[in-house]
Amino acid sequence: MKILVTGGAGYLGAVMVPRLLQEGHSVTVLDNFMYSQTPLLDICHDARLTLIRGDVRDRAVLSRLVPAVDAIFPLACLTGAPLCAKDPFSAQTILVDAVRLVAELSSRQQPIVFPTTNSGYGIGEQGKFCTEETPLRPISVYGRLKCEAEKIVLDSGHGVTLRLATAFGASPRMRLDLLVNDFVYRAVQDRFVVLFEAHFKRNFIHVRDVAKAFMHAMENFSAMKGEAYNVGLSDANISKLELCEAIKKHVPDFYFVEAAVGEDPDKRDYIVSNEKIERTGFKPDVSLSDGIAELVKAYQVLRRNQYSNV
Repeated sequence: MKILVTGGAGYLGAVMVPRLLQEGHSVTVLDNFMYSQTPLLDICHDARLTLIRGDVRDRAVLSRLVPAVDAIFPLACLTGAPLCAKDPFSAQTILVDAVRLVAELSSRQQPIVFPTTNSGYGIGEQGKFCTEETPLRPISVYGRLKCEAEKIVLDSGHGVTLRLATAFGASPRMRLDLLVNDFVYRAVQDRFVVLFEAHFKRNFIHVRDVAKAFMHAMENFSAMKGEAYNVGLSDANISKLELCEAIKKHVPDFYFVEAAVGEDPDKRDYIVSNEKIERTGFKPDVSLSDGIAELVKAYQVLRRNQYSNV
């Protein structure tokens, strides 16, 4: 298949694009390389890869690219509540307007697989799993815009949306601002972390399993289209405190303490059911423990905190 991946040089795209090529697909990446990142250099030799430096909001560019492909993965995003709060205009135009443009320019024969976020659930109910039928109550600008974009994709009649848990793991375009990645970095480099809202729970998923979920949705599109699916590790609905305890098993001298020093702008405190996508045959490959071990190793390479979105 010919696949268009917008934002293909980002944290997720840098993992997904090589996998798509390995599976035999032709991939066109549209990215503005806003972080001067270079994660796709080692696959530039592949004749099936087309790289275009451009803006996902440019109608002229998308009008040329969209009709030429079989499927679209709109990954381009200002990711996370802090970044979207810092630049709400760009957040609106990239997260919503550009997705609307993709939906408008594509046909019903072109699957759209779109990543949204389970932070749209906002503050959950104690002991109650959030399912795809749980009302969306986003708190941040990021969560609200992602929910709005999800509706556009589903209303198009040829989309699947993946409500991603908090991603973690090493990527050629690394991010240290993601919770697991951040805490493991602090454990390895600083040996301590001060926790706020330590008992707030959320779900997690490895970045390679996110890429796997996209492939799964594309391969099972006829059965999955028109629906939203939570994507996470069903055994990783855990609190920040429990996450630190899991990290300490890999970094024994890691010290953590609770203090009232901050708050999550998304107010994320919920547990999530991933049963719906599991019923379609999807199963993650990477456990939280394996991902932590991977990050401990990765942080022998990374020594400077230059890999984030804000």
